[in-house]
Amino acid sequence: MYKEYHKLVRDGIPDIIRRKGKHCEVAVMNEEEYRQALREKLVEEAKEAAQAQALQELITELADVQEVLDALRATYTLPYETIVQEQARRRAERGGFQQRLRLLWTMGSQG
Repeated sequence: MYKEYHKLVRDGIPDIIRRKGKHCEVAVMNEEEYRQALREKLVEEAKEAAQAQALQELITELADVQEVLDALRATYTLPYETIVQEQARRRAERGGFQQRLRLLWTMGSQG
């Protein structure tokens, strides 16, 4: 059965497909395509993490999210420390998530 994907996959996936006796075709993306594909993959993996039921499944999906984040950092040559510093700045400015707050509503003047 033929099925089209047109999405970023891990480097070992084509070999895994072939070892199963199936055929596939891959193309190497240019930098701009790769960066966009990583952003799309981040959304895909984040959705899978959000839907994970079992703890091991959550661990696996979070590892996939981290893999995509690492690849994004690498393609933009962003030092890990730069992201940690921005995380700390935003935490100081807006807080973290430790208090488990759910915003229920707001009200204000229109205008």
